[in-house]
Amino acid sequence: MYSSASSSPRSSVGTWSPATPNFSHKFRNRVPTQMRRCLPIYLGCVFLILLLLNADLLAVSVPKGGSHVYRRADNRHNGVSSAQGFPKKVWQTWKTNPLQFAERDSTTAKTWLEKNPDFRYEVLTDNTDMGYVEFHFGPGGLNRPDIVDMYRNINATIIKADLLRYMIMYAEGGVYADIDVEALKPVSRFIPDHRYNENDIDMVIGIEIDQPAFSTHPILGKKSQSFCQWTFMARPGLPVMLRLIENIMTWLSDLAKEQNVSVPEVELDFDQVISGTGPSAFTQAIIAQMNIDRPKNTPEITWDLFHELDESKVVSRVLVLDVEAFAAGQGHSDSGNHDARGALVKHHYHASNWPSRHPRYQHPAYGPVEQCNWNPACVAKWDADTAAFAMLSEEEQKFTIEMLEKEARELKEKQDAFLKALEEHELRAPGNMPAALPAGPPAVQDAQTPASGEQLLAPIEPGQPPATGQEDALVVPAGDS
Repeated sequence: MYSSASSSPRSSVGTWSPATPNFSHKFRNRVPTQMRRCLPIYLGCVFLILLLLNADLLAVSVPKGGSHVYRRADNRHNGVSSAQGFPKKVWQTWKTNPLQFAERDSTTAKTWLEKNPDFRYEVLTDNTDMGYVEFHFGPGGLNRPDIVDMYRNINATIIKADLLRYMIMYAEGGVYADIDVEALKPVSRFIPDHRYNENDIDMVIGIEIDQPAFSTHPILGKKSQSFCQWTFMARPGLPVMLRLIENIMTWLSDLAKEQNVSVPEVELDFDQVISGTGPSAFTQAIIAQMNIDRPKNTPEITWDLFHELDESKVVSRVLVLDVEAFAAGQGHSDSGNHDARGALVKHHYHASNWPSRHPRYQHPAYGPVEQCNWNPACVAKWDADTAAFAMLSEEEQKFTIEMLEKEARELKEKQDAFLKALEEHELRAPGNMPAALPAGPPAVQDAQTPASGEQLLAPIEPGQPPATGQEDALVVPAGDS
């Protein structure tokens, strides 16, 4: 029995400690020997539990490849919570820095700053892109040397341009826009605030091509249904962006094996670019991710959900805008025009010259089917003409080509004569207008609004006549970049 505090000898000692011999002896008597022996084990278990609970503080080694996101505990790649909103930054990529922009590039770039004065703005160039990739995907960032090496080894500029935009959006997020895209409205208009809560959205995209009737066409099919990737907005760290990056890596590696060359030596045509890294690849990856994220026991998400989209909708946290938002004025897909209230950007297409290095299919007599600009009657005639051409003898094919080339030359001469007369007329006083101008040339679409990632054709050259049932169509889709 312990005595009371007033009579205990401890009260005369001053500070009492459990380390005193008397206490230690009695403590040992009260704690079972087996428990004392197991005490180090108990402490070790507690330490292990604490270690597991804080595992996110440790660095994790990253295997090459794979479809899962492995990375170091690095705040640069942890993403932005929904409460923080989308990063207020506009990204563009180009050959040179803004101080060296050509006037037309500078003009379109300034619109992003004018419409969004509270946004940051950055351009990655041919001199700064590699450093950016190494910083964010190297050992100090995502630690994916396979991604860094692949990017370093790619020679095709359009592939690097597509890949880089996905890497930027994964690493930092914000708004991406091609260098030839003009901002018509502020970024704040990308999400209709009266309809949606920004916290429920991780990505904003728009429709570019909505032509499912051509889905089985041997040439047009793969690009007949696509989202626009010359402008989009995303939070950082989205799995779909990493999915795109890894899909491109796999695709390039497989192509290199098929061609029995290294990745830098891979040869690509127009349709391979579109399907491998461009709008088709972008669209397929997004729809695949939508299906991964969709609620259980709900129907599979297909393009049918976006066909003839009149109003925007959120699908698996992705806000999909109608075609007029990012791709107005194409002349197809019910894309409207740039004066519409819903048009948010305007693509000028002056940077879309990559098809010259990655040619599309050109029929020797009837040219590319894309010049039909998704017109059903024109495509049907092109299909019929090319099928009939295949049935001709070699001499008949040669004669057909010569005849069409002659027609093309005559058409070009007619165009040149008209333009020359028009130029002379503009230099004269209004009262001196010539009695009659030459017959007008085929109607030419405004160069500012070519169709579907398309660029205005140069005057028709021999060997590339526009005999497609639309001899007045001088626009050829150049795809998107």
